[in-house]
Amino acid sequence: MIEKPIKRFLFASDFDHTLTFNDSGYVLSELLGIPTDEFERKARGMAKLNFVQQGAELAYLLLHDPMFRGQVRQEHLHEVGKRIRLKQNIELLYQILAKGIDGYRFDFYVLSAAPVEVIQSALEGMVPLDHIFGTEFRYSDSGHIETIVRTTAGYGKVAALDQLQSNLQVSPDHIVYSGDGSSDLHVMLHVNLRDGFTIAVSETKDIAQVAKRSILGGNALSVLIPILEEIIGWQRPAIRDFFESYGFSIQEWESVRTDWLTLKPLDEEAGPDAAHSAPAH
Repeated sequence: MIEKPIKRFLFASDFDHTLTFNDSGYVLSELLGIPTDEFERKARGMAKLNFVQQGAELAYLLLHDPMFRGQVRQEHLHEVGKRIRLKQNIELLYQILAKGIDGYRFDFYVLSAAPVEVIQSALEGMVPLDHIFGTEFRYSDSGHIETIVRTTAGYGKVAALDQLQSNLQVSPDHIVYSGDGSSDLHVMLHVNLRDGFTIAVSETKDIAQVAKRSILGGNALSVLIPILEEIIGWQRPAIRDFFESYGFSIQEWESVRTDWLTLKPLDEEAGPDAAHSAPAH
């Protein structure tokens, strides 16, 4: 018998809020005794001004903000990784994508703007270190951050993904990317343009409009649903059986189409004097 050839895919995932429930910056702020609302205010301000690549706000604060600069050592970032709250079954997701779907292999990589030490510490023993790409810093002899070597944010994610595709020798239409927010827009548009597959794991309007599928769930295995449906071509009974073979029962599965709608009174469009100039009846 001739063995059926394996279809190989590249699966890339964001980290913060995609594989986790909270943001690396919030956890680091708590560790340093900095109010988390202050971190949020600073990060939102930079994002609003497009001051740095979206997703790279924490890296900028670590280098330039007085509240962070000079305080953070490499061991702090490792500690953040141990404290961050992960979604369940990331290791099992890695194993299933690698060899759990007959006839398919998905090489699992993490592409994130979070510090690489945070991601490696959080996913230790679950995802190989060389499958993790994040913001890299250069450190002083004392262990403090001196400068950025590279950041996987905005177009940096696109460059990292293209390099992985070249190294793995997979075609563009065999790329799957999963993310949660505006920092993933560039890479999702890039993947979609080349007939790849994108999955949003949040209801954030911008990302949900771009992603080809959206899936919400607190378990990392949830991302398998659109993969099994859209790429593998399975129907719901087969997918339920597949999850049960790993000891999971899908209790709730609702597919909801969301329309994002904004209504504006016609009077506002006509100008401030429209209401006064309208004919009386």
